[in-house]
Amino acid sequence: MDDKNFMQIALEEAAKAGAIGEIPIGAVLVINNEIIAKGHNMRETWQDATAHAEVVVIQAACKKLKRWRLTGATLYVTIEPCPMCAGAIIMSRIERLVYGAPDSRAGACESLFNVVNNPALNHQVTVTAGIMSQECGKIVKDFMQEKR
Repeated sequence: MDDKNFMQIALEEAAKAGAIGEIPIGAVLVINNEIIAKGHNMRETWQDATAHAEVVVIQAACKKLKRWRLTGATLYVTIEPCPMCAGAIIMSRIERLVYGAPDSRAGACESLFNVVNNPALNHQVTVTAGIMSQECGKIVKDFMQEKR
């Protein structure tokens, strides 16, 4: 499978989030072309400010693999990660991040900050941005318009 295929799965997760009233952001963690974990935003459902799609997936992957280092992993996320999630990506040693749409309000990988490639930190992440950007941005935009 390629980046687009895995992003499509992340978009399916985003749709699941939207269906339960969560902001529709989805994520998939892959190692050696195998899906280790997938999930979506759960902040409202769990009443947990940290339950962003990326954190949900990182926690599930760590639990499944019985390790906190996710070396060799690629994380696919429909929207550019925020500072908290960018920090979690670094701390879990994810090798590569692939995201769909930029986040001009909280993006911490390119838009506002570049946390994942800050040379002061002990780990940097390879970033591929813009995979299915239109679709990834549209699902959030449509959700927000519906809520207003």
